[in-house]
Amino acid sequence: MSDPLANVWGSEPSQQETPGIDVDVLEKEQEDEQEKSPWRVILYDDDVHTFEEVIGQLKKALGCNRSHAEELTYKVHNEGKAEVFEGSFEECFEVNGVLKEIQLITEIKG
Repeated sequence: MSDPLANVWGSEPSQQETPGIDVDVLEKEQEDEQEKSPWRVILYDDDVHTFEEVIGQLKKALGCNRSHAEELTYKVHNEGKAEVFEGSFEECFEVNGVLKEIQLITEIKG
C-alpha cells in the first residue's frame, strides 16, 4: 500500500518530472538584472511648489549646483516632467525620498 501524501500529483515520486531550470537561479538572475539596469527618478510638474522650492530640493537631493538644479526645474516646468537622476535602485530610492520631503510628485522607473 502506498502513502497517499507521497502521490499528491498522481504519479510516483520517481516518475515526476524535474524542471531543467532551477527557479531560484532564474529569480536571482532577474534580481541581478534589475539591480544592474539603470533606474531613474522622474520629477513631475505641479502647481503647488515654487521654482525656488524645487531648485532647493533638487540641490539637496542630488548634491548638484544651482545651475544644474535650475536647468532641471525649467525642464520639468516646460515639459511636464523630467528625468532628474539615474543610478542604482538604492540611490534612486534615496533621491526620491529627499524630493518627497516637500511632497514633490516623483516616480522611480527601472
